Amino acid sequence: MSTKVLMVCLGNICRSPLAEGVFRHLAEGQNFMVDSAGTANYHTGAAPDHRSIAVAAKNGIDISNQKARLLTYNDIEVFDHILVMDEQNLLD
Repeated sequence: MSTKVLMVCLGNICRSPLAEGVFRHLAEGQNFMVDSAGTANYHTGAAPDHRSIAVAAKNGIDISNQKARLLTYNDIEVFDHILVMDEQNLLD
């Protein structure tokens, strides 16, 4: 059984996709399932912000195929760990 980790920020195009990519890269070959989501649906279906893609690429990580999605109530049941990028998103 894999450990499921979810990264969460506001729009799911900057911080959480980058955190997902870094975690996925560092945990490669280990038993983790990682995803990211946003607390607001501003960018649902959009690719990560070009600056996040560039930072990831500069460090050998490709996040360009990720798509933003909205955090759901089901995520609370599915994921073992939910890591939020700031206090406001924790409150949300």
